[in-house]
Amino acid sequence: MNLHTNNELLQAYGWNDYWDDVLVRHFPANERLVPARVIAQFSHSYNIMTEAGEHNAVVTGKFEYNAAMRGDFPAVGDWVLAEPLPNERRSVIHAVLPRRTAMVRKVAGNVVEDQIIGANLDVLFIVNALNQDFNLRKIERYLIAAWESGAQPVVLLTKADLCDDPDVFISEVENIAPGVPVHAVSAIRNQGKESLAPFMRPGTTIGVTGSSGVGKSTLLNWFAGDDRQETQGIREDDARGRHTTTHRELFLLSDGALMMDTPGMRELQLWEANEGLQSAFSDIEELALLCRYRDCRHENDTGCEVNAAVANGELDAQRLANYHKTSRELARIARKDNASVAAAGRKAAKKKTTQSRPRQKNAAHWSDD
Repeated sequence: MNLHTNNELLQAYGWNDYWDDVLVRHFPANERLVPARVIAQFSHSYNIMTEAGEHNAVVTGKFEYNAAMRGDFPAVGDWVLAEPLPNERRSVIHAVLPRRTAMVRKVAGNVVEDQIIGANLDVLFIVNALNQDFNLRKIERYLIAAWESGAQPVVLLTKADLCDDPDVFISEVENIAPGVPVHAVSAIRNQGKESLAPFMRPGTTIGVTGSSGVGKSTLLNWFAGDDRQETQGIREDDARGRHTTTHRELFLLSDGALMMDTPGMRELQLWEANEGLQSAFSDIEELALLCRYRDCRHENDTGCEVNAAVANGELDAQRLANYHKTSRELARIARKDNASVAAAGRKAAKKKTTQSRPRQKNAAHWSDD
């Protein structure tokens, strides 16, 4: 393993001194393994960028056997250690380097399990269109996930050409997103791209997330200067979009920035985001410090400064209601997750003591994805 790689291709995809240090600290030298970045994720395989170029890859049988949760598997943006197969453009993935940041959501349905939307993101573009899709409560949810991820959130209000006065909407978002940059853009009019230049630096990984139809793929094509992703229209009566992007993929742009497109989400189901909640609702958290009682619930409590702020118009009642609703949601997830973690621990312990099932070393299962 080359512990201090100077490969220009890997550096273009974000490898730097930080990852050199991670590699040295966490993994022993192994000449068979090379660092690579996951640039696309399918149902049973991945595309990774190695120092020799793009390879199709799967995880080893040992990796799959030891993975306790879905979030243990590689995700787009991850740095992995892979073993290239001789004379082929294929590799097997042995390990995932510890993630520096990760945007996580709960999988759809009643299953209590995490899903990595994107790993090792520096910036997260939260995209909301200036049409009937515009929704402050939806933006708040994405901000919670963004703050929890460790990436810098930036709100992009797309389709500004459909809006007579985008500044009104910018102001509304700024009121519920303290300290977060908010920009209105229009790919059709080529409007607002220059304001995003500070985020589009070489080696910077930018995730793009939002509902279907808000213009994520159009945004990517606009920054790339060509048609990297297929785009589709929306139903104009309700601004509902179709899922143009069917998998997560990381693209290297001409300016050196890396942009990750993700499938649209009808609803973002949060996952263990208490710190994100505090950051996204920092105005309420600051008011809460002034409440008479330390355990104030901000409902009908005496001496509640949060409710006083609602009464005098300083704080929007809907924002407080969303804060309460999200707090209860996260508490429910935490209770269910504790039970799931305990079950996963029992499963892992059982694996360690079970020796009866033979396993072929580095077994891999390929698909035609």
